[in-house]
Amino acid sequence: MPGYNEEKHIDNSIRDVLKYTNNLVVVDDGSSDRTEEFAKKRSKNVLRHKINLGKGAGLKTGVEYAIKQGAKRVAFIDSDGQHEAKELPNFFRELDKGYDIVFGYRKLDKKMPFTFRLGNFMLSTAINILFHIKLQDTQSGYRAMTIDAYNKIHWKSTDYSVESEMIANAGKKKLKYKEIPISTIYHDVNKGTTVFNGIKIMIDMLKHRIKN
Repeated sequence: MPGYNEEKHIDNSIRDVLKYTNNLVVVDDGSSDRTEEFAKKRSKNVLRHKINLGKGAGLKTGVEYAIKQGAKRVAFIDSDGQHEAKELPNFFRELDKGYDIVFGYRKLDKKMPFTFRLGNFMLSTAINILFHIKLQDTQSGYRAMTIDAYNKIHWKSTDYSVESEMIANAGKKKLKYKEIPISTIYHDVNKGTTVFNGIKIMIDMLKHRIKN
């Protein structure tokens, strides 16, 4: 669970996850608020970046720590309360069936802000064309994978491009994947992947394609 300046939501997010697993790793990505303090009240595994490095860096720090603790699979869940922790078992159930990576997808309906829907459609189309992996929601951060899969697709992106790089690498490595529906709560429509982020993600995907 990576987080940056999430003192408003981190306590409830951790509490909900702990209902389903005690193996939670929280990564405070250089927050300037009380995220780390609140996280430590709930979780025994709280890591901290001295400066803000980005979501991709936070996820990598968390996974590398989990591997050292003997983890065989990991799930990624946001710290802002937008993901339902009660859906975690659904991801692990699919991994148990033999999938390498499981993606959560949000319904592209009116509950999702228009800019998110448009950006998601464009990025999903591009990923399908470039990497032959078909997903309904490329930017959902709610996903899970085996450690074997992580070792094959470990990413270099430190920012929001991490979601798309994971998918691109999964496509190139021909990993067995599945997409499952998730519920999503939008606390702040101005937070998350912006138009600028979307353009950068698209450019990064083209770079990944050209390199291969």
